[in-house]
Amino acid sequence: MITTQLNSVQGLGEIDDVIHICFPISVAMGVRTQSYDDTSLILFAPLDRNINHKSSAFGGSISALAILSGWTFLFLKLNELDIRSQLVIQKSEFNFIRPIDSDFMADTSMPSRSSWQKFLKTLDKHGRARISIRSVVGCKSCVGGIHDGVYVAEVQD
Repeated sequence: MITTQLNSVQGLGEIDDVIHICFPISVAMGVRTQSYDDTSLILFAPLDRNINHKSSAFGGSISALAILSGWTFLFLKLNELDIRSQLVIQKSEFNFIRPIDSDFMADTSMPSRSSWQKFLKTLDKHGRARISIRSVVGCKSCVGGIHDGVYVAEVQD
């Protein structure tokens, strides 16, 4: 399993390595990590590699960046707790608000403390748990959309 091999991630470049290994499409999209701390992750994508026929960001790229951001944030948080798991997205809902006409970012923030604690408790008890994670995608001039994803983690031995 790729994810179980990537259990020691440090630095933004290594986060990019995880994303590019696990999701090869991210290379074509030009995805890179802009920032990460205990409470949020921001992934960046250039417009010129994700442009559509209207000279704005392609909706599929916007959605993919949001999903990647949620998945990566969850991977990193579990990695910090030394929990090796297989992660997948179970449900994805994206609300497109405005066209994005420049380089764009997906900002994923820590879910509520109670949601996080419930997720960890369920994961510990059953070896599998799900959690809702929100990502906001936009550029310097606007919020382009909001993604709500349900991600499932299954502990790997």
